[in-house]
Amino acid sequence: MAKQELLTLPELLVEIRMSRAAFYRLRARGQAPAMKKLPNGQLRISRAALDAWWDNQQDAA
Repeated sequence: MAKQELLTLPELLVEIRMSRAAFYRLRARGQAPAMKKLPNGQLRISRAALDAWWDNQQDAA
């Protein structure tokens, strides 16, 4: 089984071209992609979850 690619929050923000504040507003409204919180408190998102979220955003537009 291939290891799943996990993106850091800064990598995610660059990819979706969004500020940290705007992303946290989306997250507070429950509209952000599903993320995993590591034991040290950092957030990670899988490539698959990001792609699924991105596809959903394009379908909604």
